[in-house]
Amino acid sequence: MNTQVIVGLLLPFVGTSLGAATVFLLKDSISKGLQRVLTGFAAGVMVAASFWSLLNPALEGSAHMGKLSFVPAAVGFLVGMGFLLILDEITPHMHMDQGEEGPSSSLKRTTKLILAVTLHNIPEGMAVGVVYANLLAGDGLVSAAGALVLSAGIAIQNFPEGAIVSMPLRAEGMSKGKTFLYGVLSGAVEPVAAFVTILASSLVSSLLPYLLAFAAGAMFYVVVEELIPEMSEGEHSNAGTVAFSIGFVLMMVLDVALG
Repeated sequence: MNTQVIVGLLLPFVGTSLGAATVFLLKDSISKGLQRVLTGFAAGVMVAASFWSLLNPALEGSAHMGKLSFVPAAVGFLVGMGFLLILDEITPHMHMDQGEEGPSSSLKRTTKLILAVTLHNIPEGMAVGVVYANLLAGDGLVSAAGALVLSAGIAIQNFPEGAIVSMPLRAEGMSKGKTFLYGVLSGAVEPVAAFVTILASSLVSSLLPYLLAFAAGAMFYVVVEELIPEMSEGEHSNAGTVAFSIGFVLMMVLDVALG
């Protein structure tokens, strides 16, 4: 595995870690308005990345199927959504916009919050793994620049996600060092998921269009189930929508111009 691939696999993890590090720079809590903006931006980046970096290459890779070229993209997308739905149901996590009431311990809430973010990071790691698997296979569906753009785009959206995780934990009274550590650990699943996906893809290279769409479906699930509700909660504001648009356009420009 060459240096280019290793850098690509680690970039999203670096983004999460840098976001978690904001706990050393900001106040002990993050405002609802800023959280809404950061979440909207992250959602926009993920939606754009899902189409231009994953679904579009999946469709191109199935062009030889003629009028049925949509099948791998459609099947993979729905299976990806279903996989995250099942994982969401069986994993004892809390949603990002959900708080717990009553005498529940902060440790229990902290554990669920970390599990929630870890769950979000799995499809992102898989997405990076799939594009780099395609690059290593030499199928030509994704260029080296396109793979790097996807990895960088996910790293960009992971920055606010890292802050959104670490700052609430700090607000609960956890030390800055421990808060940063939990934020970093929540992102550690991404390079692991990416590496496992590369190994699996190498065994079933003919299924790469399905796997690309699978990653897209999983990422869309996170956006629709978690990020959009979170950026819209509370007092009405257009800030999340504007930030979504900016994130979407930024990722689209990067992918089209450099991919």
